[in-house]
Amino acid sequence: VQLQASGGGLVQAGGSLRLSCAASGRTFSSYDMGWFRQDAGKEREFVAAISRSSRRTYYADSVKGRFTISRDNAKNTMYLQMNSLKPEDTAVYYCVAGQGVRVPVTTIDVAYDYWGQGTLVTVSS
Repeated sequence: VQLQASGGGLVQAGGSLRLSCAASGRTFSSYDMGWFRQDAGKEREFVAAISRSSRRTYYADSVKGRFTISRDNAKNTMYLQMNSLKPEDTAVYYCVAGQGVRVPVTTIDVAYDYWGQGTLVTVSS
């Protein structure tokens, strides 16, 4: 599967952005999906994940209550709604896909086989 992330940009602290991840292929619904992010000079970190049927969602503590992950299998698209953005949310955001990704590896980057190219989110203070 090929992934294309979009929706990044520059926003003021407290603002909102919605990221999208469009996937190619007809097997989108068979993949568990997620978002990771990486800021310059920092380690890549888990943001959120969603199971194939959207039944299960997972969030990093740092974004819980502010970000919402969702997916539309009919449109082969995953979303990340980001509200109450903070300067520390600034990073390149990557959408990821994998099969059979379950707890406790949901938050681990190597559990996902496919990565999009990333979209930059910059939050100004």
